[in-house]
Amino acid sequence: MYEKDRRIVITLDAGGTNFVFGAVQGDRFVVEPITLPSNSDRLDRCLETMVEGFRTVISRLPEQPAAISFAFPGPADYPRGIIGGYLPNFPSFRDGVALKDFLEERFGIPTFINNDGDLYAYGEALAGALPEINARLEAAGSAKRFRNLIGYTWGTGFGVGIVSDNRLHIGDNSCVETFCLRHKDLPDINVVSIRAVKRLYAEYAGVDDDTLDPKAIFEIAEGERPGDADAARRAFARFGEVAGDAMATAVTLIDGLIVIGGGITAARKYILPSLLAEMRGSLHTFSGETLPRVQMKVYDLDDATQFAAFAQGDSRRIKVYGSDREIVYDPQKRIGVMTSHIGASRAISLGAYAFALNSIDRDAR
Repeated sequence: MYEKDRRIVITLDAGGTNFVFGAVQGDRFVVEPITLPSNSDRLDRCLETMVEGFRTVISRLPEQPAAISFAFPGPADYPRGIIGGYLPNFPSFRDGVALKDFLEERFGIPTFINNDGDLYAYGEALAGALPEINARLEAAGSAKRFRNLIGYTWGTGFGVGIVSDNRLHIGDNSCVETFCLRHKDLPDINVVSIRAVKRLYAEYAGVDDDTLDPKAIFEIAEGERPGDADAARRAFARFGEVAGDAMATAVTLIDGLIVIGGGITAARKYILPSLLAEMRGSLHTFSGETLPRVQMKVYDLDDATQFAAFAQGDSRRIKVYGSDREIVYDPQKRIGVMTSHIGASRAISLGAYAFALNSIDRDAR
């Protein structure tokens, strides 16, 4: 959407341990990333680090940037740029920090802050999964096109963003989240990512090792690291089942393609089968009728055979009543699930870039 735009937007990947600063122009990074410790437990030092990082980036640019735009993890009043609430990785922000106003006063340029799941979905919708799938559908001769997308980031949490017809859905309270959905079998527990895989592996393998993260558990599953390979595979499969239940709930309300990003997607071959099986499952009425879990047929878009069937659908020709004219009709309702092909970090940065320029252009009209 903005791949030929010459304006520069400064970005930030705000982690609880490190801040990674960058700059994007025309959907391309134009400076080497600058990494600084976030000092997230000390508000004064944390804000000083932000200013230092942004100033360093600006000093390396050929021109004044048009905006600052970045993702911040956790709850916030994002339209106003006020960060506060339960923030495990940024305890010094819990009482509320007017971060947008602070940065605009320091740098004199518009500043935009959003949830990382939101910007991830926006980047995938404008420059990742959505245009890719529509281009593949066109190349396959299919008339089907998609305009809506649900983007999931599987990391410490279970982040989500929703884009409808190229517009990011933020909500009235900046509370578009799915990590608050209930675990399918533990209704008083929420859906999580990294911690769930670690807990499940420990349970299935009968071990207590906090050093094992999902990457290590994936290596165990692959036989590349000592451990219980069967327990590792079961942990990922169980995570996929629980995630699939939560995602089925979301797609029932949103009706769009699903793209998943984040480090855990490296284990997709152990996760996706149970996730798709859950989404393709059934519900029952009190009278005994069987209904699909979601109305749409669900395809794995990373599988070439399934994508071909997805593109073909159930197209047929039907006659217009009272005439000899025929029209093409495809009654199959369908969606697809895929893993990110551009990566979560790049998608978030591109989402931040596009969100800033779109906001500036809209305000100028």
